[in-house]
Amino acid sequence: GHRRKNWKVRKFVLRDDPAYLHYYDPAGGEEPLGAIHLRGCVVTAVEDMPDTKKHDDDNILFEIITANEIHYYLQAASSTERTEWIKAIQSVARTGK
Repeated sequence: GHRRKNWKVRKFVLRDDPAYLHYYDPAGGEEPLGAIHLRGCVVTAVEDMPDTKKHDDDNILFEIITANEIHYYLQAASSTERTEWIKAIQSVARTGK
């Protein structure tokens, strides 16, 4: 989560109408735990996690900054997957409703 008290595994579903990234408990449940509004957001790859000593050797972190300036840090399963997520989120942020 964006507060980064600890890392949690989440299932994400990207939607373009409306432009949201909903997240769920991977153990089940049909109701989302929360959502990130993507319209007007900025998403970038992160090489180092701010305010921590841990370095991401695999370069699989990315950050979403919403229009309200809320920062979310997410970790992909691989660098290829990270690139795919970034491109998809950028597209939805530009064209989603």
